[in-house]
Amino acid sequence: MSELIFYTNPMSRGRIARWMLEEVGAPYETRLVDWAAKPDDFLAANPMGKVPTIVHDGRAVSEAGAIIAYLADAFPEARLAPTAAERADYYRWMFFAAGPVEAAITNRSLGVTPGADQQGMVGYGSLDRVVETLKRAVSAHRYIAGDRFTAADVYVGSHIGWGKQFGALPACDEFDAYLARVMERPAAVRAREIDDALIAAASATPGG
Repeated sequence: MSELIFYTNPMSRGRIARWMLEEVGAPYETRLVDWAAKPDDFLAANPMGKVPTIVHDGRAVSEAGAIIAYLADAFPEARLAPTAAERADYYRWMFFAAGPVEAAITNRSLGVTPGADQQGMVGYGSLDRVVETLKRAVSAHRYIAGDRFTAADVYVGSHIGWGKQFGALPACDEFDAYLARVMERPAAVRAREIDDALIAAASATPGG
């Protein structure tokens, strides 16, 4: 059995973890999870039944942001974890993406807009506030934590790309310039090609 098992579906947030796995460069075994028939070994690793989930050396890690941070620490030779100087921005913007950005994008995609009297309860205030904060964050340095690509760029870049794809984040020079720097990395391209090929194969299969 592989020391690193990756449970995913190519039409899910598993694409974020796939990119990180390709950046890390360690061998891993992909186990595809069907939405309707989730295998027992997967549910044993993650009773929530959500992808992505990894199992590394027998220990399960779920939640895309946690997987990204875990892999950066577990494979230091990839140099994707933050240095001391990068640590503040690294954690700040990683968790900003996991909290306010994802919540705001999801709510917009669902047609949910908090009223003025509700904004203090949702954690992100308003989508406009999130967008302006994120624009400043991706413009402050070449990468999200400084002048060097880190694991946080995988996570933040994925959320911006996802938000733009579904129309929840606006097209703007700040997002476009940042995405151009991170999305054309060889690992990012490989990850997209792998998942896109899996989607194409499933579509070509009768009943897929």
